Amino acid sequence: MGDMSAPELIRIVSRDSPMALAQVERVRAELAALHPGIRTHVVPVRTTGDKWMGDLSQVEGKGAFTKEVDAALLAGEADLAVHCVKDIPADRPLPAGTTFAAFLKRDDIRDALVHPGGLTLDELPPGTRIGTSSVRRTAQLAASHPHLDCVPMRGNANRRLEKLAAGDADALLLAVSGLERIGRLDVVAEILSVDTMCPPIGAGILALQCREGDTPVIDTVSGLGDPATHREATAERMFLHVLQGHCNSPIAGYARAERSGELSLRARVFTPDGKTVLNAHEWAGPLDPATLGTSVAVALLRQGARELIDSIAH
Repeated sequence: MGDMSAPELIRIVSRDSPMALAQVERVRAELAALHPGIRTHVVPVRTTGDKWMGDLSQVEGKGAFTKEVDAALLAGEADLAVHCVKDIPADRPLPAGTTFAAFLKRDDIRDALVHPGGLTLDELPPGTRIGTSSVRRTAQLAASHPHLDCVPMRGNANRRLEKLAAGDADALLLAVSGLERIGRLDVVAEILSVDTMCPPIGAGILALQCREGDTPVIDTVSGLGDPATHREATAERMFLHVLQGHCNSPIAGYARAERSGELSLRARVFTPDGKTVLNAHEWAGPLDPATLGTSVAVALLRQGARELIDSIAH
């Protein structure tokens, strides 16, 4: 005898990339385990960001991957959207009428080096071409490994692996969690520490987004949420919101909820050439996660982060 107010069917909207659809399968599996009686149906949409292979800043930045998904939710064509938190713009609020119902337990936040010869980052010879379009990765490599060359590369992970095989680059930097999702950890030559390659804000976190008034669906899926991940995501998103970072901003950072309940947030802002790196690292103590995010953002603003961020075209 299930809960009478629970929906019989939940329609899940997602980007139609292999990675996004793999994420949806994780959500469906967790939902099935928690609520065996509820059916799910996937509504795939093709987003501007997936259609457009040029510079993301020319198609409203990161909103390029979320706009069509949000529209399907608001139009009532779907009940639940699955997003990577790192793809949700933080320099503006969530679309009116929508809310986060849960943040799933966080995946690996690290980046991996993919190199056909199995070399580590420190072993790569000068002039090695690293395929990445990420300002965050490019800036950090410029700072730590100036002898390596970054070459622009967009497309989903499968597509980038094809481009690597075709010789468009000699190596790639990709998120560990993404490679795990598409079952391609076999290509990893080295997993980089967060000290070597600081992750993007929201790395490895899946967010479930619903219509604001849709209590049956919100109540049903909120049980998938992970409290520690919720605190980390809240701190990180507030940090990015206060900094008014956009998709071309060279901003990196991550919050960590310890077993003891302590929450910390480490963040960095770079110039694209990696020559200037601003650092901040604070513990929440009695502060709530949003206040920690604000505090770390203010610490970086005091060091001149505003000028660095605003000097980048977006």
